[in-house]
Amino acid sequence: MFTLIFEGFVIGCLLGLTGAGGGILAVPALMTSQGWDVAQAAPVGLLAITLAAFVGVIQGLIQQHIRYKAAIWIALISIPAAKYGIYLAQIISPQWLIFAFSIVMFIVAYRIVFNKVIDIDDAPCKINQQTGKFIWNIQTASILGGIGLVAGLLTGLLGVGGGFIIVPAMRKFTNLNLKSIIATS
Repeated sequence: MFTLIFEGFVIGCLLGLTGAGGGILAVPALMTSQGWDVAQAAPVGLLAITLAAFVGVIQGLIQQHIRYKAAIWIALISIPAAKYGIYLAQIISPQWLIFAFSIVMFIVAYRIVFNKVIDIDDAPCKINQQTGKFIWNIQTASILGGIGLVAGLLTGLLGVGGGFIIVPAMRKFTNLNLKSIIATS
């Protein structure tokens, strides 16, 4: 029990600091400490992270960092995609799920190590500097919807997706500052 409390504390701190850490840390931690496979660890990790993220949502709303329309749009797209991810997780063997999880982790590690500086002036999804809100058009809706689709599918399939997919994708495709990206994710 102490191990689970300690894991929760560390992962919660990292989640609040970076916006990532839910699936990428909780799933392997639960697999290691509890001996679970990906299909068992993912839902438990997601539930714990959801509760921790709720605190961040309240703070983000108070500080007005959250772009709530974008968050709602991403969520509306990701929810049905997560359903299909869960379905796939039930029919794919645990060995393949662990392999897929490892591939995703390697991709993220590669992007962190070899990440080039992103020019936010060329971001396809822009924030209106006077209002602080997204300039909504077909491109913005499509890109944010695509982020939701990928995040939802990977959340259901592997238990990763929130900060792990949404934060880097929003950094790449929007000119939001990092505080707003983390709060929105």
